[in-house]
Amino acid sequence: MNAEMKAIEKNKTWELVNIPDGVKPIGVKWIFKTKFNEHGQIEKYKARIVVKGYAQQYGINYTKVFALVARLDTIRVLLAVATQRSCEVFQLDVKSAFLHGELQEEVYVQQPVGFIKKGRENHVYRLRKALYGLMQAPQTWYSKIEAYFAREKFVRCSSEHTLFTKKVHDNVLIVSLYVDDLIFTGNCKDICEEFKSSMQLEFDMIDLGKMRHFLAIEVIQNEAGIFICQRQYAREVLARFNMIECNSVQNPIVPGTTLPKDDEGSSVDATKFKQAVGSLMYLTVTRLDLMFGVSLISIYMTNPKESHWAATKRIFKYLKGTIEHGLFYQKGKKIGLSAYSDSNYAGDLDDRRSTSGSIFMMGTAAVSWASKKQPIVSLSTTEAEYIVAASCACQCIWLRRILEHLGLGEKGATEILCDNKSTIQLSKNPVLHGRSKHIAMRFHFLRDLVNNQVVQLKYCNTN
Repeated sequence: MNAEMKAIEKNKTWELVNIPDGVKPIGVKWIFKTKFNEHGQIEKYKARIVVKGYAQQYGINYTKVFALVARLDTIRVLLAVATQRSCEVFQLDVKSAFLHGELQEEVYVQQPVGFIKKGRENHVYRLRKALYGLMQAPQTWYSKIEAYFAREKFVRCSSEHTLFTKKVHDNVLIVSLYVDDLIFTGNCKDICEEFKSSMQLEFDMIDLGKMRHFLAIEVIQNEAGIFICQRQYAREVLARFNMIECNSVQNPIVPGTTLPKDDEGSSVDATKFKQAVGSLMYLTVTRLDLMFGVSLISIYMTNPKESHWAATKRIFKYLKGTIEHGLFYQKGKKIGLSAYSDSNYAGDLDDRRSTSGSIFMMGTAAVSWASKKQPIVSLSTTEAEYIVAASCACQCIWLRRILEHLGLGEKGATEILCDNKSTIQLSKNPVLHGRSKHIAMRFHFLRDLVNNQVVQLKYCNTN
């Protein structure tokens, strides 16, 4: 608590003033947290002053609240690129990041419990800079650090506003921002050290060295490549739902399993079910093998039944036997982007919609994947496959732009492997008109991409 107050005073975040007439100061409270490392050991104890932002009024205490965080797809692409270039990835943590944001509005807060000034008990703090909990705090922090990057001649990626690059002769520095966590890599140690020193002069930073623990993701960097997993988080999830001693199974869901609404079944605790689905959903950050099963059970969060909970427990059992699994980006492998797309036609027994599935590979591991119900009911397998190929192509364009910004632009069309020949023909020419004339125009966007040689659909055997 003392360290938090010292940081606030050092940063000149606030000033003690009399309460202006007609002003109702916003309350503050202390938040305490124990932070653990990737091995589950206590790393530090943390105390934070947080503003009760829910008491703020739009247009009076705040206007803008929008702030960006890096997509996890971007993080994985950065790791794959670093592996290809045989670079190490480093991590910086900004101490009290939100305290650096400059406030435009007049905001008054109460004095925190335990640190009320004697003789000035009726005074309040006027904020000069943001505090955690303020509605506009993320926006002000992002504006502050974006201004720093612009001043240091970094170029922001137009497709991912949290990705910045800087070129110095033949050397490239890549920085990705996730609120107060920064990861960066470069093909020159000097430029990395220079960036680190510059950041520490501008902000109060903690140098975490080589990236090893990021958003509950364990990162192991060695001479062979980079391995990412969520072993410790998986153990915590299993322990939380009393599945740590369960027997393991070979797959997360039995092939061919259908999971209907089951209106006649017995209901289960909806809150517990939602917590289980949410915990498993975050595991799909590195575990694409869980993606289909977790997406399937997530459909039934509003009214879960015993059958849905049984399917969830099976995913836990599969997780028990595969805790050590993760993604390995191997050095020395070609980094070219390739994709697979597939669908299960009318797989949902309740509304007969199909499920789209796609995965993008770079080098030896995946960087992006998805499993999602389609927005419309498909009338044929061709239409179902065509819709998933179109959405896959959209993600492909975004990834190509990210790679181009990183200096690894794709030469020629990106291959999307598909097991439906009618879809491939339809993507090239307006054939099979009788079967496809009802397909929404937005899905025919795929044909333009194929004709412009941005993507190329190639046949891939179903097996």
